[in-house]
Amino acid sequence: MMTRREILAAGAVCATSLWGKSRIDKTTISAITDEIGLTTEESIAFAHQYGMKFVEIRNPPKNEPNARKEYFQLSDAEIKMDATRFTNEGLKVSFVNTGLLKFAWPDTEAVRRRPEEPAAREKRLAAEKARWDNRLDDLHKAIRCAQIMGCDKVRIFTGSRTAEPASLYPRIAEVIGAMGEVAQKEKVHLLIENEGSQNVATSAELGEVFKLIPNKYIGYNWDPHNAYGREHSFPEGYAALPKERMLNIQIKGKGVMPSSPEKEDWKAIMEALARDNYKYKIGLETHLFDGTLIAAAHTSMEEIMRIVNEV
Repeated sequence: MMTRREILAAGAVCATSLWGKSRIDKTTISAITDEIGLTTEESIAFAHQYGMKFVEIRNPPKNEPNARKEYFQLSDAEIKMDATRFTNEGLKVSFVNTGLLKFAWPDTEAVRRRPEEPAAREKRLAAEKARWDNRLDDLHKAIRCAQIMGCDKVRIFTGSRTAEPASLYPRIAEVIGAMGEVAQKEKVHLLIENEGSQNVATSAELGEVFKLIPNKYIGYNWDPHNAYGREHSFPEGYAALPKERMLNIQIKGKGVMPSSPEKEDWKAIMEALARDNYKYKIGLETHLFDGTLIAAAHTSMEEIMRIVNEV
């Protein structure tokens, strides 16, 4: 017969085993503010409605005065104002989405869907060169924005997709590696997002490029729907990911809404995340531009919370 001390010890081991594993619950869920409301106030109300504790930011919502600017391009005073609003409402910012490096890099030629007039090409090249030349200044602004928001994760990209993306992986690793050293000094993580228009578009490509990036302050934001049509997000895409570098996940509305023909198996994905001890956030990026954005955000979040309750 076990003594009382042995019973308590066994219970403690069991509890440690249970609570040591990842839990996917409401506190795991976030959402990009400019796709869940037309104003910051509406976005905050949306978060409260679903019991969320976290939001992601990109641009202020559509009906805000600075909606056409990314948050990191705003003044410190403007950023601080919304940071205070979120804090006062009991919300934390889990991820700062930026468009850093989301353009054709110098000496690369992006695959284009339609012909480009010479004048338009020259204008585009000049704009891209300016963005390239300013990339470190923009990085410092993005880091500053994240710090004001109390967040340690900033999104970046890998350059407009070329005919042979893999040939650029060493350069991508070099460029982002240098930016990662800057971010590491500020204790901020840079997260590469896989995106169809970029040189890293799929889960498999994330796996390949991260073989060249040793800095653990560089991780990735996994958006399985961004690879829709290129790979199956689960289980094949998920299996190809370097799990230890996954620091944020995003769900598209089309990937989770029950009526969507592009629906993904998010229950299976979340169960796998729990088994693999994923401990960061999963953010909704509704991303529908047919006039149903906010309604779709509610439908998507209702489905996400239903799945979370099942998991």
